[in-house]
Amino acid sequence: MEIAPLHPGPVFGSKDNFVGLGVFVDTYPNEEKQQERVFPYISAMVNNGSLSYDHERDGRPTELGGCTAIVRNLNHDTFLVIRYVKRRLTIMMDIDGKHEWRDCIDVPGVRLPRGYFFGTSSVTGDLSDNHDVISMKLFQLTVERTREEEKLHRDVFLPSVDNMKLPVSPAAEPWSGLALFLVVFFSLVIAVFAVVIGIIVYNKWHDQSRKRFY
Repeated sequence: MEIAPLHPGPVFGSKDNFVGLGVFVDTYPNEEKQQERVFPYISAMVNNGSLSYDHERDGRPTELGGCTAIVRNLNHDTFLVIRYVKRRLTIMMDIDGKHEWRDCIDVPGVRLPRGYFFGTSSVTGDLSDNHDVISMKLFQLTVERTREEEKLHRDVFLPSVDNMKLPVSPAAEPWSGLALFLVVFFSLVIAVFAVVIGIIVYNKWHDQSRKRFY
């Protein structure tokens, strides 16, 4: 889920330093002496545009959570559910062909703005497989919120996670109210000044044109 439509790049086929939520299904370990996890591996990352995905360490420095998902060379369909409700991100999977969901990631305090784009991408590395995305279904969940919860939901401008400090990217930082007011004010002053100059120039030209006929 990204603030802009998908752009090609080095992070599993999409651009780095993205703004939004990334859920990665990584089939190959790049970090040497990788003993703590088994691949293929599902992980999630929230980015405000200031973080770079670390391929050499399989994204571990910026990972919210993850789980092993044996999805290679299977004879049945596999499913992944990504659910975001009341600032809680949960990811479940059905990869055994038994129509049973298993928990993978559960992270509270995730803040995601509205109006972002959904997309999928992929890239081929040292290990290649055939993986087909058969379908991607999107649902808007109906959730009851208090007025305070609704206000907090509307006031999210950049992706973030509670208790996780993300560096602020100057390019992605929203303008403050004062900065926006000053920009609008000086734009209006310049526009009025341009109109006044235009009127003065037009009047002088008009007077000179009249003198030619007398």
